[in-house]
Amino acid sequence: MTTVIQNVKLLNEEGELVVSTIVIENGKIASINGDIPAGATVIDGNGHFASPGFVDVHTHLREPGFEHKETIATGSASAAKGGFTTICAMPNTKPVPDSVENMQLINGLIKESAVIRVLPYGSLTKDISGEVRTNMQELKEQGAVAFSDDGIGIQLASTMYEQMQQAAKLDAVVVAHCEDNSLIYDGVMHEGKRNKELGLPGIPSICESVQIARDVLLAEAAGARYHVCHVSTKESVRAVRDAKAAGIKVTAEVCPHHLLLEEMDISSDDANWKMNPPLRAADDKDSLHAALLDGTIDCIATDHAPHTAEEKCCGMVGAPFGIVGFETAFPLLYTNFVETGKWKLKQLVDWMSVKAAQIFDLPYGTLEVGASADLVLIDLDKEQTIDAEGFVSKGRNTPFNGWTAKGWPVVTMFEGNIVYQEAE
Repeated sequence: MTTVIQNVKLLNEEGELVVSTIVIENGKIASINGDIPAGATVIDGNGHFASPGFVDVHTHLREPGFEHKETIATGSASAAKGGFTTICAMPNTKPVPDSVENMQLINGLIKESAVIRVLPYGSLTKDISGEVRTNMQELKEQGAVAFSDDGIGIQLASTMYEQMQQAAKLDAVVVAHCEDNSLIYDGVMHEGKRNKELGLPGIPSICESVQIARDVLLAEAAGARYHVCHVSTKESVRAVRDAKAAGIKVTAEVCPHHLLLEEMDISSDDANWKMNPPLRAADDKDSLHAALLDGTIDCIATDHAPHTAEEKCCGMVGAPFGIVGFETAFPLLYTNFVETGKWKLKQLVDWMSVKAAQIFDLPYGTLEVGASADLVLIDLDKEQTIDAEGFVSKGRNTPFNGWTAKGWPVVTMFEGNIVYQEAE
């Protein structure tokens, strides 16, 4: 089957938008601005921007075990609506992908339900308990994209070091949610000014940064590739920057909400503002911006974390951490950073596709001849108000409800097939 997408705008090497034609054959990009084969199905791109499908290396699909929050079907459809064509699913499910049997179960569910490419993580420890180590070689053979106990920081340095040693032998990436449990203090938001005003227990920044500092040294000793999840503090940025300068194989991600919001934006005890790590201080947010621009932070990931309305309805204490992010990530970032001149469009696309894929050596996130035909058409001029009730995701838990943004995906294609199309 041959599909031709005419009248779309592609970014050239200089970051300029150029009107182009894309020819797709058998799920791959056959040519760009080449001849149109006879009998091809022709799609009018209406002058929209064609981006590589976005790659999200940090997501939560909840299935198996927590289908009341999200399923692989709803989560992958939500991702497609947001322009994502490859997502990496964290292992905090039930059962955890900590054995060959459990990984095969999850792979079967993905094959059955996903509308885009879903790559599962394997866990670093059994039942993500931080204690008994998993057999990473067996999990990698079953398709584990990388390894993490995301949601929980591994407390024992010996456990992390030994798994990093195993990962180094496999050339696998160890991915860490960095949090020292002894420094959480039952906090529900950042330990700063606003938590005191709201009378809520705070989580100090040092909770995150001390474990990053530990882990980069362990990665150096083990010779392992190490990726830091959702960096949120200026101290964490410094630890990653220093590690990179020392030649340690470390990469890092930042979430849209940490780039867009800070602690003083929280006006009340509303659990839709509760995420882990929490929204930090203004100078932390500024440090994250600088770190993206100078390459200390490598990519943007959503940490899409759906919960039910009932779980999020009664204030921060007792509510689960996490917000959804698939369907709002690009418009929010485009509006607040590209439209304002702080970033170039090419930078945003790179952070959401090319560089994210490079971390795990994935052959996705590019629009090149021979590549998988994973792409998203975006109406950069379309402006609309975010309405959480219209999300495809089961989760409605977002602090961005009611925000207005520009730059909305209108068509998403995965391997040459349309998996999302804006309703007429």
